[in-house]
Amino acid sequence: MMERLREGVNSIAVKIILGLIILSFVFTGVSGYLGGGSSSAAKVGNKEISRPEFEMAYQNERNRAQQQMGDYFTSQLGDPAFVQSFRQRVLDQMVNQILLEQYAESMGLRVSDKNVRDVLLNMPQFQKDGKFDQEIYQAALRRGGYNAESFAEYLRSDLVRQKILGAVEQSEFVLPKEVAQVSLLLTQTRDIRTVTIKPSEVAKTVKPTTEQLQEFYKNNPDRFTRPQQFKISYVELSAQKMKKSDVVTDKEAKDFYEKNLDRYSTQEQRNLSHILVKDESKAKELLAQLKAGADFATLAKEKSEDVGSAENGGSLGWVEHGVMDPKFEAAAFALKNKGDYSEVVKSNFGYHIIKLNELKASQAKPFADVAADIKTEVAEQQAVDRFYDLQNKLETVAFEYPDSLDDAAKAVGQKVVTTDFVSNADAPEILKSRAVMQELQTPEVSEDGLNSSVVEVEPEHIIVVRIDDSRPQTVLPYDEVASQVAEQFKQVEGLKLANELANNLVKGLEAGDDALLAKNKLAFSDVESVHRGAALSKTVFAIPRPSKDALHYAKSADANGNIVVIELTKVNSKVDAQYNDQIGQQLKSELVQQDLMGLLQSLRKKTDIEYHISGDAQ
Repeated sequence: MMERLREGVNSIAVKIILGLIILSFVFTGVSGYLGGGSSSAAKVGNKEISRPEFEMAYQNERNRAQQQMGDYFTSQLGDPAFVQSFRQRVLDQMVNQILLEQYAESMGLRVSDKNVRDVLLNMPQFQKDGKFDQEIYQAALRRGGYNAESFAEYLRSDLVRQKILGAVEQSEFVLPKEVAQVSLLLTQTRDIRTVTIKPSEVAKTVKPTTEQLQEFYKNNPDRFTRPQQFKISYVELSAQKMKKSDVVTDKEAKDFYEKNLDRYSTQEQRNLSHILVKDESKAKELLAQLKAGADFATLAKEKSEDVGSAENGGSLGWVEHGVMDPKFEAAAFALKNKGDYSEVVKSNFGYHIIKLNELKASQAKPFADVAADIKTEVAEQQAVDRFYDLQNKLETVAFEYPDSLDDAAKAVGQKVVTTDFVSNADAPEILKSRAVMQELQTPEVSEDGLNSSVVEVEPEHIIVVRIDDSRPQTVLPYDEVASQVAEQFKQVEGLKLANELANNLVKGLEAGDDALLAKNKLAFSDVESVHRGAALSKTVFAIPRPSKDALHYAKSADANGNIVVIELTKVNSKVDAQYNDQIGQQLKSELVQQDLMGLLQSLRKKTDIEYHISGDAQ
């Protein structure tokens, strides 16, 4: 079986959503995270997980996590321990999949070619207007870096794993009584009334004495400590900023266009069909039938062993240079006329007969259509070239004249930027990068007062820094922070008094005494119904059920930091049947997951597993 083949081993695999639980793979460069002593990332029994396979899986999972969690996940990638842990989880997942495949094989579970073909032809991702579409299929494989054979085998492996998961799932069940009990708990709601006490309002009533403020200042030095600060000068070079001032003429753009015309031209395309078989003698027989007048499409549909294309008369759709097996491509692009077909061609996937259905010649885009893009590209390249020229000058002059940045700035045509006293927390963003902060802490910069080395902030963006002045961490004098001391004292006391009032209010209400409400001009809100996912629910659902004789109360805090006294007035335990199916499925899913983890633990104990990842992420 053979389809579009990517040439080389560094192609990028893009996830093809199957509607099944399929771990897809994405190629990246050679990893620095794997140990150099083995060509594999791990070995499970007699099967190895190659480094490229692992790197594809890791990169795919990393991309998925970045899409879901955004900047938070990106920031975590700066921690080598997190990266190593994340990579280990991905590899463990791959090991688990192989263990399930081997377990299925030991049980004699198989997936036939017909099963694979049926699943493939009915996958909605490859359909158009309800029917399998060869061009969509080919495009998806091309984007994913698969050929038909590797994709079919990967699909076969996944279907085998699904058989195991299905068997585990079928062995579990949940009793209606269990569902009803859980449903009763999960769908329960509680009616409450609340009293809100705002610490900020209570703080307005606090009238501290001078002695109290000074005592507070003395006992809380961390609140009034100024961190170590520096006055910093720096010279910055950025290719991006240089690009903004560049003006590319029409002549420069036109010259670039003509020198790189192939970049702005479509490749020659050929619409091809093929017949693929494993046996050479069978291929020659089919070729003889074609020469005797047999219809190519009919023969391909009946005899071709390529799962993807046979259904469509062997059609491979439009093909460009560089996407096929080299031997296949050489034969295909040697065909001259529409309707021509090749002799038998041997590739790594079997024996082919290739037919040329249609031909599209290469065509250049008009200069006017690409002029704006060319000017942008030329401007970027000019900026990058000038950036690297100036980088050498900046590095040389800053080193030769280490006691000032003036000469270095003049050499590269930039200004020296000087800050006021700043700490790590309030420094300009360009100074907050880890590399810059580390450079500021070197003895040459922090103690000797010299210019730093050139620091790369990001690609084509560098900086040289120096410390002009510094002042140590210190507790600020009381007179300088007196207003802050008073404000913070009031906040702390306000929160303390609000909590005390809430505690006394709960105690009194539990005893049937509501005098504190009137005394402090407080009143309960209207009744509201609270479910388990609502605000305050953790506290609300911990309150004992109200009895005929008494209600119950508790204290909590809302999202704004206010203190809330809660009165539980009623528990609503009516089962909502519409959630029963969902709850039952969730309970069953949890049981299946437990069974699966138990199976995997057992398989791990019985199987020799070797991990070849080094201990430290780089």
